[in-house]
Amino acid sequence: MEPIFIIEHLEPELYEWCLIEYESISKIIGKNNLWFTNIKDKDKNKLKKLGKVFNKSIKSMQLINSCILDPDSPTLLSPNDKNKFDYFIFGGILGDYPPRKRTKAELTKFVKGSTRNIGKLQFSTDNAVYTVHKILTGTSFNKLKFKNKVEIKINEIESVILPYKYNLINGKPLISEKLIEYLKNKKDF
Repeated sequence: MEPIFIIEHLEPELYEWCLIEYESISKIIGKNNLWFTNIKDKDKNKLKKLGKVFNKSIKSMQLINSCILDPDSPTLLSPNDKNKFDYFIFGGILGDYPPRKRTKAELTKFVKGSTRNIGKLQFSTDNAVYTVHKILTGTSFNKLKFKNKVEIKINEIESVILPYKYNLINGKPLISEKLIEYLKNKKDF
């Protein structure tokens, strides 16, 4: 059985940025392996085509053999963990810089299960899922290539720096074209 990747949505709204990352996650692992939890009724239809959607929080689901991905975990995820866990839980969080350790505050201390990290630096949610997926399919963390802080040119004068960790695929950061367009058209930061 393929593991289930669970995104516990922890933002007060389903912001466009979140939705873009969730679409990216669905493309990476497939909708049959993806659950969204803690979703408001008004947002369910936006996510149904991407994965299975639940109103309730992972905190009340009592899943057995679950693993929370938390940068504060003392244990690095390894390919062997695929056989230990059925569920991999991620915080659907638009990151802060510097990080506020929201995964630990909002998930880890409430959900029973083991924890693993994929390094101590903060990933975008879709890159965290991609990294875990790669590790679970046999690539150890130290074999993956990353870029910290990605600069997106908005126009000839302006750019925005995303202070997160991104996977490098053929030398380029894994970032959705849809997110780049969103950033270029965003009016304020």
